[in-house]
Amino acid sequence: MTRSARRTRRTLQVAGAGAAALLALSACSSSDDSSSSKSGTSASASPKMSGTVTVFAAASLKESFTTLGKEFETAHPGTKVTFNFAGSDALAASITSGAPADVFAAASPKTMAIVTDKGDGVGTPATFVRNQLEIATLPGNPDKVTSLKDLTKSSLKVVLCDKTVPCGAAAQKALTASKLKLTPVSYEEDVKSALNKVVLKEADAAVVYKTDVHAAGDKVEGVEFPESADAINDYPIVLLKNAPNAVAAKAFIALVQSAEGQKVLSAAGFLKP
Repeated sequence: MTRSARRTRRTLQVAGAGAAALLALSACSSSDDSSSSKSGTSASASPKMSGTVTVFAAASLKESFTTLGKEFETAHPGTKVTFNFAGSDALAASITSGAPADVFAAASPKTMAIVTDKGDGVGTPATFVRNQLEIATLPGNPDKVTSLKDLTKSSLKVVLCDKTVPCGAAAQKALTASKLKLTPVSYEEDVKSALNKVVLKEADAAVVYKTDVHAAGDKVEGVEFPESADAINDYPIVLLKNAPNAVAAKAFIALVQSAEGQKVLSAAGFLKP
């Protein structure tokens, strides 16, 4: 082999070794980048939801929120949604007194303000539905109630929600707008209690929400009245500041506001926000 040929062969060997080294370095770098990328993705991924979500909600939300709670649990195995349904004012008082909860859904901005004014909410509450009043009478409406004015008859036993809860405040607003005075046989602590008086035939009529008349089915009969348009309640929802399970709580709120959540709420008789 000539000197020139040997020199050419040596040059090719060096070049080949260099190329192999570069390929090895590139593969290592690519592997490192891939590992780094996977690590970064894992670090930024949302943590898996688990545990209990505690929701304090207005009594009128009982049926629809119970349905949404079951849907949430099905969509997120390992989670459980528990509810405390009551008058919004009582729930707000519990929250400001330190009761552990993740979400608060109130039947009026006024009762929501009890919580947010104390700094116990996170961010601005979002209105997710609205609700309108209706008169609930005994099945078949034997007393022929056709208007809000009919409830002022002394022969009728009528119940109202307490004025401190949203359904009571709305009823009072409608009565004031109509220039009517009504003395009920009792003021109830929440809308379900008022409706139950009629269901049990302990009262002839009650002023409740359309959603509650809807939920009661054939146990009562509903009578609409035009003055209810002057007393429609907005329902706000908020994440609570010391929520024990904030991640899952945010997801539940998102479900309530989603198209699927709105479908369930609309089917229950709630109005769009």
